[in-house]
Amino acid sequence: MNIIGEAKKALAEALQQAVESARKEGALAFSFLPEFTIEVPKEKAHGDLATNLALLLSREVKMPPRQVGEILLKYLPPLPGVAEARVAGPGFINFVFSKDYYLQVLPAVIKLDSRYGCASLGQGKKVQVEFVSANPTGLLHMGNARGAALGDTIANLLSAVGYDVTREFYINDAGNQIEMFGLSLEARYFQLLGQPVPLPEEGYHGQDLVDTVRRFIEIYGDRYLASPPEERRRALTQFALEEKISAIRRVLEDFGVFYDVWFSEQSLHDSGEVARVLALLKEKGYAYEQEGALWFKATLFGAEKDEVLVRQNGQPTYFASDIAYHVNKFQRGFDWVIDIWGADHHGHVARLKGALQALGYDPQRLTVILMQLVRLYRGGQVVRMSKRTGQYVTLEELLEEVGEDAARYFFVMIKSDSHLEFDLDLARSQTADNPVFYVQYAHARICSILRLAQERGYSLPPAEEVKLEVLDHPAEMELVKAIASFPEVVAGAALSLEPHRLCRFAQELARLFHSFYNNCRVLAEEEDIRQARLLLVQATRITLRNLLTLLGVSAPERM
Repeated sequence: MNIIGEAKKALAEALQQAVESARKEGALAFSFLPEFTIEVPKEKAHGDLATNLALLLSREVKMPPRQVGEILLKYLPPLPGVAEARVAGPGFINFVFSKDYYLQVLPAVIKLDSRYGCASLGQGKKVQVEFVSANPTGLLHMGNARGAALGDTIANLLSAVGYDVTREFYINDAGNQIEMFGLSLEARYFQLLGQPVPLPEEGYHGQDLVDTVRRFIEIYGDRYLASPPEERRRALTQFALEEKISAIRRVLEDFGVFYDVWFSEQSLHDSGEVARVLALLKEKGYAYEQEGALWFKATLFGAEKDEVLVRQNGQPTYFASDIAYHVNKFQRGFDWVIDIWGADHHGHVARLKGALQALGYDPQRLTVILMQLVRLYRGGQVVRMSKRTGQYVTLEELLEEVGEDAARYFFVMIKSDSHLEFDLDLARSQTADNPVFYVQYAHARICSILRLAQERGYSLPPAEEVKLEVLDHPAEMELVKAIASFPEVVAGAALSLEPHRLCRFAQELARLFHSFYNNCRVLAEEEDIRQARLLLVQATRITLRNLLTLLGVSAPERM
């Protein structure tokens, strides 16, 4: 049930009917109906919903917006639930809905329970969300962590509104980085066995690689010292990749992120898919050879420069395998593909979409979300280095310090294209200043009220039998309206791919509940009032729980 969405739809149809009736009777003369919006006003004094139709139409009919608005109201058919419609300000039409219209949501919330907030907007269309896809050559850092929280929450949202969602991790286990990974492992192998071999200048210097090679030696000893270099590096790389990928999977699962598919980049080369894509680009005239390399004509599709597909040494670039990977996604039947990348990859978007278009795919079926950097703060100071690794702070360390709930909430609460300043002290604190604690405390407080009601023997009849009309305190109705808006918030956050909207709504819903709690005695002596308020509290609990579940955050019953 989405009574705000239903009201918007009914209003849109009624306004179109009013416009046509006014034109038919000669009250308004226009050639086309402009696209108008119906939105929840920022100011509560402006009603529950407002439209800009009169403002937009005034240019076409050559009348003042307020006059157009009055004409539209004259021809507006009766609308169920609308208590008042008025022209205000420069020409907005504001609508106020009756108390009864909002109160109908409470029994629906109880009935729908965990399904409240869900919708069928996606109609089962297949969507793939690919996120994190960190190089399996090291540990997960803060950028990976933000991508994990964003990707998983977006997947939750899309599933909630009716899409068939697949979560996917792309394993970058091919190319130059893996060659350098093998050389770095080999150098550590020699060093740990007493041979002073220098680490490659551009190699991987992390302590975690030393630990990995040490474990390799515990199993295989010096067996590979005399082996051919290729065989030695292959054995070390395979061992390390399996260990690293296993560690990445474990940490992400600790973070509440579970993937449906782990896709290997190397498999694209082994299956010949990269070669087939390159051949097709050449066949279509979108690839050319120059200076011994193969280039894609990316500038034809809006990119700043053409891009190398195959290097002079005959090795395909990462870009080549990325094209093949996205072709593979569409061949697997996904209607919509969503990638979450770091902002430093912004230049890659146009050329990848261009390559897909060159191959006959609609580039609009690919959405790339670019996320900005994360800065950690402790004691007001930027935290740059990990105490344990001597490098960047890892996701595993963050989870140990602040826990899964705070980490997930903090990573999502700021829009992805904005820099995120993660305050470790705030994330650990158990005060109202901590946004996730504030929301979770509201849920726990509700559970406490319901336990107390049970202890006192207060029973709640079926929701349809509760006399909801006794709810008339402003704090009660503000809370009811917020609960009623939840499905619309979920739909908006899902379709815009902006999960931070959930956090903004969570703060407001918790604030409204605390205000209600401070102004209205829930376990009142009068039975009708007590039952109505208990039903309102129960509906709030369900809404908060469903909201936190979408965020991947727990809804504690005690704190």
